[in-house]
Amino acid sequence: MTPQVEAFLEMMAVERDASPHTLSAYGRDLADAETWLGDAGGLMAADEAALEAWFADLSRRGLSAATAARRRSSVRQFYRFALGEGWRKDDPSRRIDAPKQGRSLPKTLSRDEIEALLAAAGAADSAAGIRLVTLVEMAYASGMRVSELLGLKVEAVRRDPAYLIVRGKGGKERLAPLNAAAREAIKAWLTARDAARKPNTPESVWLFPSRGKTGHLTPRRFAQLLDQAALTANIDPARVSPHVLRHAFATHLLEGGADLRVVQTLLGHADISTTQIYTHVAVDRLSQVVHSKHPLAHDD
Repeated sequence: MTPQVEAFLEMMAVERDASPHTLSAYGRDLADAETWLGDAGGLMAADEAALEAWFADLSRRGLSAATAARRRSSVRQFYRFALGEGWRKDDPSRRIDAPKQGRSLPKTLSRDEIEALLAAAGAADSAAGIRLVTLVEMAYASGMRVSELLGLKVEAVRRDPAYLIVRGKGGKERLAPLNAAAREAIKAWLTARDAARKPNTPESVWLFPSRGKTGHLTPRRFAQLLDQAALTANIDPARVSPHVLRHAFATHLLEGGADLRVVQTLLGHADISTTQIYTHVAVDRLSQVVHSKHPLAHDD
């Protein structure tokens, strides 16, 4: 990593309050550009032709339009910073066109599939099974992002709250509701968690502790556990992930008649247009029900 990229990431952390996840993504994007532009002198010496060639190569590598657009955005923000610092007198990225992105609908699960996933998660009568049920119940009840869920501290749930205060993107706080099923699952997990702690060992501060570097369960491990539960429930694992539980939360709320602004607040979306995509999923699902269940929709 060059000193200029380090300075840019430091600025994003301090002035923009970028999360570690966001900073990691910027770092990967800029490292990719720096490596590819090596023959052109790297980011600090590359001209417009070199930048256009790099960007064209992203598509040839088979990267999705969303990933390519994110890398373009990272590089453009870096060059704006470089201009402001006086490191360059031009912005070679200013003419790079972003790829057109199709509007992909989020994956989701039906209510029956959520129930099947919970049954599969709890099939193993063990602390691991209780933990997975709790994770699924909490994710589905609250719509929390996986980083928000796994980053919860145990003190947050000790008093059986009806909602949690979570810190989302940009450091913004919001309320995350917990229904009765999630609260019962948390109680069961706390009992199992406390019983599993070895005597004379300090208690972990995390709700879902782990022996890894972070001290708590990782998103990758959560995803692996969901894959195993999906197979047991006869659901294609490709359709299941921690983020899909968040999608199911939003979609099922809208199908039940929830106001779009309420769903936006619960998800922590800064822009309601991000939330509106779930209305398309809900409408598609309702349309399928009408065509399959309404008596006049069937051909004689």
